[in-house]
Amino acid sequence: MPAPGTRPLGLELARTARAIGRAFDDALAAADGTASTWQILIALKSRQMANQRELADAVGIQDATLTHHLNGMESSGLLTRRRDPDNRRIHIVELTRDGEALFRRLRAAAVGFDQRLRAGIAAEDLAAFERVLARLLANVSD
Repeated sequence: MPAPGTRPLGLELARTARAIGRAFDDALAAADGTASTWQILIALKSRQMANQRELADAVGIQDATLTHHLNGMESSGLLTRRRDPDNRRIHIVELTRDGEALFRRLRAAAVGFDQRLRAGIAAEDLAAFERVLARLLANVSD
């Protein structure tokens, strides 16, 4: 049980995560993006080409949810989808020039946000924090 006057760690962690998540969303929105779009762009950039199933796995979302996001991104001219010539059931997803440009803007926003987030925190404190986060995750993982 936490000491009187202190918040339970899980609640404090959730509150902090929400605040940081909102601030990150705002930073991406200022660069004309969203967290979902950023995750998809990173996954595509790390593979150059990917099929939709691989992309859904990389981003950690359902195929149907990914399809919804890809439809919007394709309509906005950020990516193209084409059938794999070797397996017509598979769609290959590739970034367009506009998608590449958005990736660069969002990468700059994400790097700037990360620098802002780390400001004033010593390297050894960040290393200790990362160890604590890993331990917290391990404590709740099966």
